[in-house]
Amino acid sequence: MGRGGLCTCALLAVRRAAVTPSWVSRSSASCIGALDSVAAARSLRGFSPRRSPTVFPRNRTVLRWSTIMRRLRVLHVIQNLNYGGMERVLADIARYCDRARFETHVLCLQYLGRFSEGLEKVATLHLAAPMSRASMFWPRTLANQMRSIAPDVVHSHSGVWYKATLAARMAGVPRIVHTEHGRAKPDPFRSRVVDSIGALRSHVVVAVSAALGAQLRRDVHVPERKILVIPNGVDTATFRPRADNGRLRSELGLSPNTPVIGSIGRLEPIKGYGVMIDAFDRLRRRGADRGAVLIIGGQGSERAALEQRIREHRLDGSVFLLGWRDDVHDLHCAFKLFTMSSISEGTSISLLEAMSAGLAPVVTDVGGNAAVLGPQLSHRLVPSANPEALASAWQEILENSEGLKCDGLKARQRVQEAFGLEAMVRSYERAYVGTGDGAASHASSSSYTL
Repeated sequence: MGRGGLCTCALLAVRRAAVTPSWVSRSSASCIGALDSVAAARSLRGFSPRRSPTVFPRNRTVLRWSTIMRRLRVLHVIQNLNYGGMERVLADIARYCDRARFETHVLCLQYLGRFSEGLEKVATLHLAAPMSRASMFWPRTLANQMRSIAPDVVHSHSGVWYKATLAARMAGVPRIVHTEHGRAKPDPFRSRVVDSIGALRSHVVVAVSAALGAQLRRDVHVPERKILVIPNGVDTATFRPRADNGRLRSELGLSPNTPVIGSIGRLEPIKGYGVMIDAFDRLRRRGADRGAVLIIGGQGSERAALEQRIREHRLDGSVFLLGWRDDVHDLHCAFKLFTMSSISEGTSISLLEAMSAGLAPVVTDVGGNAAVLGPQLSHRLVPSANPEALASAWQEILENSEGLKCDGLKARQRVQEAFGLEAMVRSYERAYVGTGDGAASHASSSSYTL
């Protein structure tokens, strides 16, 4: 293509673009402006932008003509899409991202999973090719797969930070965004070291809560200029107060008047469900349970241990482990209150969904939970790993029906005002093009090499 075609390409692309990615170099942008007067008289006929990936110089970011002529191609990298708040967040981003501006791809390293169902309508799904153990240090297969997809942005999620960012660098991907959805406490030394290297390769590191952002700065040594806090969000129109339809009660043989203390989450050690079961045992021993039952929805590696704990406390018939459920709305409308006993949290999707459904929360004061509840519901926070405190908080709210109703209204209002799904998705879109709020929007790791 001749110089005139290039000029016209530049002019039309800039005029069409709703947002020009900030990682387009200043020199390239100036060149486009200078060509404006000449380009107006030139023809674009015969020009077909290349879609193959471009290997970018390590010390600067340059303009790729094909990028400004088409939608930005975003590749999410995650272990799988089975269960969990992180997986739901990725699915929501894929579904609600502006499809006129972004082309979404999802690459799962293990398998697809439940949240992939229906996702192929809005995103291209990929399953990673088999990789050897050495891929942690040199993920050549993953890098080759990224080259074939040719993304403009790689968006990695918790659990794949090191490998995904290394593969993205090897593939010459121009922009790397990582979201940390939560971290263990205490944070293992190996994880901190490995993830600090992943942070060096990332342009933006998203934390789903301010508390998690502080942990990343302190423990993983992520530079403050790279950290961007984007709280998780939920669809408040979908998760709304509903009348009890009786389905769950009928399934479990519960009367319409039985109070239900409910929780939804992965059955993993970090969620502290053993503490929750111990707390319910204490509530029963006090005679303050008012005939309540404890219902936990979710699947995970702790299920067998939790079932054993239920038997030890002789709580069969009072504590129910439901496993994975698709009918979350049926659970919410049967719950009297929503509770969590987590040891660590980012911004819990399960908590946001329950509060949006009008359920009063009783949760541990860890991670982003305090920020989710806000000052108006801070009295419903309890210390972590303290079954006595959790049992007392349940007792108080079960004995105060007016307070329970009032807190449910406050919970929904809180989510509507601060944790909407659209605000979350738009924030990620700005992070992809480099126009996000805060210092992190201009973060660059261009000085780092493999």
